[in-house]
Amino acid sequence: MMPAMTRRAMIAVPLICLAAVSLSRQPVAQVFPGHNTNAPVDYAADRIELQDKQDRVVLSGNVDVRQGELRLRAGRTVVNFTNAGSLQIQRITASGGVVVTRGDETATGDVGIYDFNQKIITMTGNATLKRGNGDTLRGGRFVIDLRSGVSSASGGRVTGTFSVPKKD
Repeated sequence: MMPAMTRRAMIAVPLICLAAVSLSRQPVAQVFPGHNTNAPVDYAADRIELQDKQDRVVLSGNVDVRQGELRLRAGRTVVNFTNAGSLQIQRITASGGVVVTRGDETATGDVGIYDFNQKIITMTGNATLKRGNGDTLRGGRFVIDLRSGVSSASGGRVTGTFSVPKKD
């Protein structure tokens, strides 16, 4: 029979190696899977300013942008577009308490950028991701790929909490 210390070491060493490999890469999570990036974009704000020569629209004050089930709220957004016959949104840059939600998932940050061509949302500055089940992820920067539903966190120390299923 093996001593208890040897049995623990045989279990702990592979787990530590797995954790080291996992930590050497950016943490990854499944976020906003199945989002329809081709859905129309609706918006509301206290003020709108069309800057036609710069191909952009500035929305300010209680900005609320929706695309399908995805919702972005912020103090201010700049919407960049191309105007080749019809208006095509290229990017939304939001600042001032940015909150992006879909279902029971919420991403927050100081700045949020939604790149419509790449179908990527980037949250920077005090970025946090929370799920309804209690999982949280915090970092300096999140990149959410809307095509795959996969996100990565980076920018300094990345921390989080995983919920554990309750057993009776």
